[in-house]
Amino acid sequence: MLSHSRAPFPRERSRDAIRMEIVRTIDWMKQVGHDARVKERVLGLVPTMGALHEGHLSLIREAQMQCSPVVVSIFVNPKQFGPSEDFQKYPRTFESDCAALEKLRVDYLFAPSPSEIYPPNFRTAVSVEGLSDRLEGRSRPGHFRGVTTVVLKLFEIVRPRFAFFGRKDAQQARIIHQMATDLNLDTNVVVCPIVRDVDGLALSSRNAYLKKDERQVAVALYRSLEAARREVESGERDPARILAALRRVIDAEPHIALEYAQIVDAETLEPSMNLNRPSYALIAARVGATRLIDNALIEPEGARFNVTI
Repeated sequence: MLSHSRAPFPRERSRDAIRMEIVRTIDWMKQVGHDARVKERVLGLVPTMGALHEGHLSLIREAQMQCSPVVVSIFVNPKQFGPSEDFQKYPRTFESDCAALEKLRVDYLFAPSPSEIYPPNFRTAVSVEGLSDRLEGRSRPGHFRGVTTVVLKLFEIVRPRFAFFGRKDAQQARIIHQMATDLNLDTNVVVCPIVRDVDGLALSSRNAYLKKDERQVAVALYRSLEAARREVESGERDPARILAALRRVIDAEPHIALEYAQIVDAETLEPSMNLNRPSYALIAARVGATRLIDNALIEPEGARFNVTI
């Protein structure tokens, strides 16, 4: 029997409800999910760390098209930040996030505290071997272990039919999909297109760190992917030559410090030797003190190259 400090959970909610429910505890969130399943409703989850932008909102809209009710979580997960990373200064905009969610008529916001998710003596971690130790995993040791641990907890707490993630974090989405497959989870992982600003910069909560001049410089990440796209569309199939075109754009910007640029198989995340399977062009770089990532999908049919998804 679950115990609650609140009035009983309302039996019905509708898209026309004026106020969303803000859920703070695991027990209460489990009750919300249980109620939805009993009524055979299709529960959707959009996990976020807050500082919501149009990319997050596009995931929520997609979730609302497929699911009812929809739960959005906001939790800045300490376990996916390294000792020298930006956990303390990560943007926290809870009031404006709530306003944006209410405007979209989101059903539930799950906003637990760190101690609710990681109580004293918490000892368990989840790791997806082979996919987590390269690219972002090499640059940020332990990052994906923190991601998969908290996502598995969210999946178990909410137990959604569908969970929605953005393709900007392509490696993360691939790892979460593998975890859900390996552990026979009932949640279907849905990966949605990247959302870009009008100048092509991929939307990210960390864009808020960029100074005005850095914001202009950062667009070179998108332009580098565009240069790679032009190579593919002209018939180039050698990943090394495509990467060379990408790097020329980055190297021409003295205020960008490139961490990595690779073309990898979309399933294995191993470096691509040719373009006969879906692949990603992945980049990570620092603009000033801000670390940004971006990617584009290369598809095998005619080696189409899409920088919007």
